[in-house]
Amino acid sequence: MLETNFKNQLDPLFFDFNNEMVYAASNLGRDKVAIVKMNPETGEELEMIFEHPEVDVQSLSFSRKRKVLLGISYVDWKIQKHFLDEEIGNIYKNIESKLAGKQVYLSHHDEEEQIYIVRTTDDKSMGEYYTYNVEQDDLFLLGKISPWINENDMASMKPIHYTSRDGLKINGYLTLPNNKEANNLPVVINPHGGPWYRDNWGYNPEVQFLANRGFAVLQMNFRGSTGYGRDFLTKAFKQWGKKMQDDISDGVKWLIDEGIADPKRIAIYGGSYGGYATLSGLTFTPELYACGVDYVGVSNLFTFLESIPPYWEPYREMMYEMVGHPEEDKALLESASPIFHVDKIKAPLFVAQGANDPRVKQNESDQIVEALRERGVHTEYMLKEDEGHGFHNEENRFDFYRAMESFLQKHIG
Repeated sequence: MLETNFKNQLDPLFFDFNNEMVYAASNLGRDKVAIVKMNPETGEELEMIFEHPEVDVQSLSFSRKRKVLLGISYVDWKIQKHFLDEEIGNIYKNIESKLAGKQVYLSHHDEEEQIYIVRTTDDKSMGEYYTYNVEQDDLFLLGKISPWINENDMASMKPIHYTSRDGLKINGYLTLPNNKEANNLPVVINPHGGPWYRDNWGYNPEVQFLANRGFAVLQMNFRGSTGYGRDFLTKAFKQWGKKMQDDISDGVKWLIDEGIADPKRIAIYGGSYGGYATLSGLTFTPELYACGVDYVGVSNLFTFLESIPPYWEPYREMMYEMVGHPEEDKALLESASPIFHVDKIKAPLFVAQGANDPRVKQNESDQIVEALRERGVHTEYMLKEDEGHGFHNEENRFDFYRAMESFLQKHIG
């Protein structure tokens, strides 16, 4: 019998063409998730189909008509393909030659596998839909998903990497404003939420908004980000505000050393865990940031862990292992909670919160705002009564981005 948990993964994908063995994505017995063939009765791994030395591999496609495996997709800096079948490889090659610079997906096809629906994406738009006729080698545009976006006005998202202070490779993305040299720029550091998630290459409206307003944007997949293997994930356990934050700080220092960032005009902005990282950045490395924007972020790890509802009990145990136990790790959690160190925060802060947030309660934002205002630190607070974990109503989103733009222009513009 096989047992899995949030660290050990086995995802059955589909049975082989004899309906006997199963193809699966698995990291059992290895660091990275790989595509394997298994015996479902014994749990024995029979064959390694494909693995990548740096990232997890999750997907495998097949042909119902020809009964062959087609290919595998994985994400390093963007989605890549490893073909197991020459015919499908040639189809992709033909399509990609007509759509230079685009990520291409074959989303659907007819029973004869001769007519395909093609979806594209890139970093400057939401992409297009096409049909592709294999026999005629004909690609026909069905429509753009975001025709209102002028791609010439959008900024390019480039992959970058740097080394953390303890030797870990950190991958990320840098977006520079159009028509600006990569020199002495105002920068917004934008750590992702989750934190068990990852940033990807592609169209990101927030990033484009910030770049359009003249700010460079750095996103990084700090330790604990998904897709880089189990060891990269577990290196983040009980490291909120510690080594996870060091990875973000090391990205800031990389930007400064490269001459890209103006050291006096660096802001940090993020939502959920990214909001916590914002507060941690202003608290534990106040010398790095001119200001911060905390969007539905955690300020107190004790009250955050207490807010987990009873019906999430398995999740609670996972959080205790990954973040810390409120009694056994009391000193750790206190040292990593910005609320207990507000005397270190000097930079202006803008906080946005939904009153009905079930995950990061309003109290998380109330605590930090009240504590900072008592100390005379400039703190703007946007509380929306009709929102939850993140703003979803369009008028509230407009309010937030207008206010954030004004705040950033004032302090680093």
